[in-house]
Amino acid sequence: MTAPKRHLLIALSLFLNTAAMAQSERWSEKAANDWYRKQPWLVGSNYIPATAINQLEMWQADTFDPARINLELGWAEDLGMNTMRVFLHDLAWQQDAGGFKRRIARFLGIAEKHGIRPILVLFDSCWDPFPQPGRQPVPRPGVHNSGWVQSPGAKELMDPALHARFLEYAQDVVRTFAADKRILAWDVWNEPDNMNTSSYGTSEPPGEREAVMAVLPTVFEWVRSGNPTQPLTSGLWKGDWSAPEKLSPTEKMQIGLSDVVSFHNYDSPEEFEKRVRWLQAYNRPILCTEYMARANQSTFQGILPVAKKYKVAAWNWGLVTGKTQTNLPWDSWQKPYTDREPAMWFHDIFNFDGKAYRPEEVEFIKQMTGGKGKRR
Repeated sequence: MTAPKRHLLIALSLFLNTAAMAQSERWSEKAANDWYRKQPWLVGSNYIPATAINQLEMWQADTFDPARINLELGWAEDLGMNTMRVFLHDLAWQQDAGGFKRRIARFLGIAEKHGIRPILVLFDSCWDPFPQPGRQPVPRPGVHNSGWVQSPGAKELMDPALHARFLEYAQDVVRTFAADKRILAWDVWNEPDNMNTSSYGTSEPPGEREAVMAVLPTVFEWVRSGNPTQPLTSGLWKGDWSAPEKLSPTEKMQIGLSDVVSFHNYDSPEEFEKRVRWLQAYNRPILCTEYMARANQSTFQGILPVAKKYKVAAWNWGLVTGKTQTNLPWDSWQKPYTDREPAMWFHDIFNFDGKAYRPEEVEFIKQMTGGKGKRR
């Protein structure tokens, strides 16, 4: 049998399996807005413990670090934060599905103790397209997020024969936690059309964007078949969203498949507000799942007042600087900061020891959230 015919049969099999599933439907506008009215103003960070370089090091049994997670989420609680955005990985499930889910449950228990309900990210198209389970690399000196890995990896994404493995991961994890009130929402796929041009762009296989587009509706269907009680989303992150006809095909899918609208913005408060107003046209809750890059004029003092004005949920990138080195700028991929410190931190709030990078930021966040934690 030729490869094209084999891929066609596999794709047909996946389609038939999907069609046979008991499907829940995309939430109506009313259901989405009723859910959002019950939420407090949601403020948090994209979170990975400082002791992990990537999602695999966070979740694999040998390097899962509940003591560190408990310490750092205590710092977030002190800020008045009530949510985190946390990335999972399909390879951690393939290694040890039962253990992986137990570690998720343990993380949720720690988060609940600190009054935090996370949004969990299932898939991610950012950074290294060739993840490997097991021991993870050490950070590259002076480079932002040098060890972060895509999920699924390019090998699985580009081979339809392997799609069932990552589809089953998403379905199993969501089904396991479908009724868990400790989870706020599911971010189904982070930046699905990101080709990583400034980092791994030359390593990305041809046709990867088209492969993601082809599988994204199926991923949403498999996730919905787990009947989650939490909303689903996938966030817009670039381009012009001022009118439906200006959206890219991938962006149209993201909007059309999501229960709540989410987006990323690392620009000025004026640009942030403009994009919020564009997205209000969809009459659904709006979540900004990534912001805050000081050198780009995206700061807590600039963004949080706008987000609060429109009741937009807001997750900045980075809580504690550590192995991901996201306090370094994106341009460190072209000019590593090996012999100098950046003029200012790009992301992150706390040093490894819990000392605030900018104490005035910590005080401002507390003012916005009503947090009453100790000064750091």
